[in-house]
Parts: sequence; C-alpha cells; structure tokens
Amino acid sequence: MGLDKATYQGPQPVATPRRYHIDSSRHTGTFETVEDPSFYTPIAKYEGRHRYDPKFEWEPKEERRLIRKLDIRICAWVCFMFFSLQLDRGNITQALSDNMLDDLGINTNDFNTGQTIFYVSFLFAELPSQLISKKLGPDRWIPIQIVAWSLIAGFQAFLNGRGSFFACRSLLGIMEGGFIPDNILYLSYFYTSVELPIRLSFFWVSYQGTSIVSAFLAYGILHLRGHNGLGGWRWLFALEGLLTGLIGIASWFYLPPSPTQTKGWLRGKDGWFNEREERIMVNRIIRDDPSKGDMHNRQALDFRAFWYSLTDYDMWIIYLIGLTWLIPNNPMINYLTLQLRAAGFDTFETNLLTIPAYVLFILQLLFWTWVSEKTNQRFLTALISQIYSLPILVALETIPATAGPWVKWVLSMLLVGHPYVHAIIVAITSRNAGSVRTRTVASALYNMSVQASSIIASNIYRNDDKPLYRRGNKVLIAICCYNMVLFVGAKVFYVLKNCSRDKVWMAMSEQEKKTYLKTTNDKGNKRLDFRFSH
Repeated sequence: MGLDKATYQGPQPVATPRRYHIDSSRHTGTFETVEDPSFYTPIAKYEGRHRYDPKFEWEPKEERRLIRKLDIRICAWVCFMFFSLQLDRGNITQALSDNMLDDLGINTNDFNTGQTIFYVSFLFAELPSQLISKKLGPDRWIPIQIVAWSLIAGFQAFLNGRGSFFACRSLLGIMEGGFIPDNILYLSYFYTSVELPIRLSFFWVSYQGTSIVSAFLAYGILHLRGHNGLGGWRWLFALEGLLTGLIGIASWFYLPPSPTQTKGWLRGKDGWFNEREERIMVNRIIRDDPSKGDMHNRQALDFRAFWYSLTDYDMWIIYLIGLTWLIPNNPMINYLTLQLRAAGFDTFETNLLTIPAYVLFILQLLFWTWVSEKTNQRFLTALISQIYSLPILVALETIPATAGPWVKWVLSMLLVGHPYVHAIIVAITSRNAGSVRTRTVASALYNMSVQASSIIASNIYRNDDKPLYRRGNKVLIAICCYNMVLFVGAKVFYVLKNCSRDKVWMAMSEQEKKTYLKTTNDKGNKRLDFRFSH
C-alpha cells in the first residue's frame, strides 16, 4: 500500500485512506482515524480530482522513486529560484565591502534606514502577494515576481545618492515580498507534511549556497571597479540582476501548475508523469492532508475565509516566535562584511572569509532539520538555536577592544553560522494551519513576522555604538533569553491543546465520531479530530 508508515499505523481496510495517526505524543499526521473516506473526498474542481481513488494501492518503492523524481524536477528548481532571490537580496553586503556607502555619500545610519524601508516594503507585500498567488497560481505569479525584481535590482547600478537608494530598497522589497510563502504553498502541492521540512531545508540551503556562490562572483565582479569609470558594486548589481531576470523567464515556461498538469513547452507534450504516477501523487497528498482537496490551485480566498484565517488564534504563538527568534543573529549577518573590514581585512579577503560561516550555516540547517523529524520534536529542537547563540553574544559583549582580527572573525563566523531552524518553524506553520485557506494566510503572516524582526534587528547596531556595539549586544542577549522562554511556551501550549482534544475525542464512540464529521461546522485546525504538531 502506498502509505508512509511514519504517519499511519495499524491495519485498516483497503478502502480506507490511511492518513491519520492516533498517538498524539508522536503525532506526524493531521487528523485522527475514522474508517470512512467519504468524509475527505476532494471538491469537484480540485485539479487532481480525476486521479483520486480511496481504494488505490501502490508499492513503497514506486513512491520513493516518484519522490526522487519530484526532488529533481520540482524541489531543485524551487531552490534555483530561491538562488535568484538571495542573489539580488543579499548582494548589498558585497556592495558594502566595495565602498558603496562612501560612493553614494551615505553613512551606516542611512544604510540602516534603507534596510528598514526594504523590510517594511517586503513585509507589507507578503500577504497581498500570497493572495495574488492563490488566485493566479504560484506557477504564474512566481516568475512574474522574479522578472520584476531583477529589473529593479539591475537598475541599482545607477544609484546616485540617498533618495535613489531608499527608492530602490522599497521597490525591491515590494516585488520580493511574498516569494517565500508562495514557494512554500507551491511545494505543498507535491509533498506530504512529513516530507516538507527537509525540502524546506534544501530551500534554505540554496539561500546560503547563494551566499557562497555570490562571494566568489563578487570577488571577480568587484575587480571591475574603475572599468568604464564605474564602481565595482555597480557592475555587481547590473550583472547579477541580468542573471536573475533570465531565471525568471525560464521559470515561466518550466513550472507546472500541479502534479496532474505537467504538459508544456519545456516539459514535453506528454508531461513529466504517467497516469499511475499522477494517481500516486494525488492520493498520497490527500491521504496525508485531506484539506488540500478543499480548494483548487487557482481559487482565490474570499474575505470571509481570509478573516477566518487571520483571526486563527491557535497560530498566533508561531507568529510571535517569528517576530524575535532570528534577531540575536541578524545584526551580525547584515554587518558581517563591515565588521570584517573594520577588523582590518581588505575587500577581497572579506568576501572570501564569509564563506566558512555560510558552510557552517548549511551544515547546521540540514542537521537540525533532520533531528527535528527524527525525534518528532520541533520547538525543543528550535530552542537549540538560542542556546547556541547566547554564549557567543556574551563573548562579543565582553571581548576586549584589543582582541585580534582573527578572534573577531571566529566569533562572527560562529554567530552567522548558527542553527537555522526556519525550515522547522515554516513546516510547523504549514502543518498546524489545518486547511489550504489558513495555510495561505498563515505562511504569509509568519514570514511577515520574520521580516518585522529584520526591521528591528537592522536598527540594533547603531553608528554611535560601533565598532564593538556593546549596547547592541546587551539587547541581543536579552532577546535571546526571551526566545528561550517563548519556544518552551509554544511546546507546552500545543501539547495541552492536543491533550484537551484527545480527552474529548477518545470519549466518543465510532458512531459519534462519524456523526461529528458529517455534521460539524468546525473547520481546519478547529476540528476535534485535528492534532497540532509541536
């Protein structure tokens, strides 16, 4: 039978879509078990409805082979698109190492303001972008975003002062906002809740992989300084903007709308998958999370559904985590090149010395995401990120001003290469949403809270506090301690929620459960048979 034994337990009739899990202490699925697939049939307009069959069976080796195919054709391309995002979003750090601020006649505080403008614009674009994506389809909207921001990123080569710097940061934030939750929604069309976290970790591996690649690109491109009378950072913006534009155009022709809609110009007249493979994909996705069949992939949210998702209080604690958990590391990430320049390294040494931090980041991202799924402990694994960062922040706060440049480099590298648990928290957000409607809004709101944290973080290291930023590091230490309490609190909150529902659900007879499922007006994660991931 084509089933994930990590999600489903115990023998059941063939006709039953075994997509549930009883033990809430080891819960990896979405709902509790009910022996009647009729309660979970997708809507008629669902794009995979013609492939849905609750009696359909397949072999585990077929599913593994299909997942490898999805990884190559879908996940790899999504990571490639994320490469384009980070290339244009992150090359500002390499531009700083080439004296961009001096060339534009602006200072650190102006840069902070520009970054704040970027993050505010990014933040406010998140939710509208996600709603547009749900209406048009991520396969259409994502390439449009990439091409639009590539034009803006390239035109940064013509910056001439503070005003143009602020304007470009705002426009770039508007067009890039929503890209991440759009891709998370898109991946959820192809992967189960158990498979999504590690794919999201690949997603963010490409994020830091881009940092490594861009460091080498910057090393070469910045040597163009003086060519045609232009600064190296101008060439950097122009050439990397051109590259991402080409990626956006290719993505328009490459991305399929769904597992059953893969025919296309770049994908071949017969598509990527045969009928049996399409049936496997549709049935494994619906059996894992039947809420994915409640909407089709080009169905917009009406205001009522939007408001219901917005006011889902069970998701708020995740947004609260998103608001602060990255703050202890973000200032150093933003200022890494400036810190290394201040420590005495030249432009080209600085860009090469950032690479070990990014390698450490990737290794920790993959390792801790794997640990979270292996142990089935998400929030406690995420807590490691704060336990790791605290002693490094204390060391930065107490380090003497006479410390050598290599000591400062080691501390900076360790802080930037922290356990990045973003993939874990994003996967929790997707799982705990309980419906496509809430998932659409919740993914955007979580990412908005993360962008809001970037706004806060970009204003912690101030011009009058450099070069050691003693005051700023004290603030970061306090926030780190607060985050520890928050992660533990989230764990306790969802455990108590599940225990409360278990008590009610297990007291019901099988007939009472069926009657509830047939007559209830509860939706998504408000249903008695829903269990939260933690």
